[in-house]
Amino acid sequence: MAMNVLAVHRETVATEQAAGNSLAAAYSVGVLCWLLSAGVYIAAKWVSTEMPPWALCFWRVLIAFAILMPIARRHFGEMVALMWARPLDLLLIGGVGLAICQGMIFVGLEHADATTAGIIIALIPIITMILARLMLAEPMGRWQVIGSILAFLGIVVIIIKGSPAALMRLDFNPGELWIVAGAFCFSLYTVLLRRAKFDMNRLALLVLLLGAAVLTALPFYLFELFSDERSTLNGSGLIALAYVAIPGGAVMYYLFNRSIEALGAARAGVLLYIQTIFIAVLAYLILGEQLQRYHLEGAALIIAGLLLIILLKPKIKAEAATA
Repeated sequence: MAMNVLAVHRETVATEQAAGNSLAAAYSVGVLCWLLSAGVYIAAKWVSTEMPPWALCFWRVLIAFAILMPIARRHFGEMVALMWARPLDLLLIGGVGLAICQGMIFVGLEHADATTAGIIIALIPIITMILARLMLAEPMGRWQVIGSILAFLGIVVIIIKGSPAALMRLDFNPGELWIVAGAFCFSLYTVLLRRAKFDMNRLALLVLLLGAAVLTALPFYLFELFSDERSTLNGSGLIALAYVAIPGGAVMYYLFNRSIEALGAARAGVLLYIQTIFIAVLAYLILGEQLQRYHLEGAALIIAGLLLIILLKPKIKAEAATA
């Protein structure tokens, strides 16, 4: 009897250890995903004076699409069927979230620093929550409203660089406004994707959305070829493109899908906030950017808003919960 109990105990401990190791590995994948993503902002800022933003966007999604397509080939039949059934949905969602969003952020990084961009991007979950309330009628309680207002004030502090006089003069950095618009587009993409309820493998769906992003970014890229004098084929541009398309593109997208499968969408999504820290550290080490007082003040308001939203979730009515 004692031997049986000991054996069961050992099996339980082994199972718990295996589960713990698996969870640690899943979180490691998620953290690596956002580290690679943070590097995209650094690379885009580094090459912003030499490479046009839409060229970077177009080639990033095209190369990522080409790399991931063979991995998703066993779902090819489903992919073709979905393309025929819902082409406009795919084009709209992929275009907004993976092309327009990125293009706007890359345009913004021509004028704004990467550190500021990283803090603004932390707004995405808050904007998503507001859009989900408006478009999907998802619950949003009083504390979520207060948290959203605090986070919005944090962004205002960053955009006016802590100077109320800049607000009175409407003296804004256009790059930061482009990045806010990019964050809004990604939040809209998230809500549209949730509403669309595509029933297929995550990676295969991502490949289709990347294909839609290629088609959406193409006209912007072609216009840029005729209107922008900057070369897209110099050494720095090729290095930046290689990074944003492969480690920061295809590999990052693949790891993000793996982290969602292992952790679930909610826990994997929370890791997004680590990206802001990675961007600030890499911007300091590689680009020589410094954290300013207004960065810290704005970030404090955003974090306070996020804590209210995450920790004080709205209560769902009992009848709705039992329906």
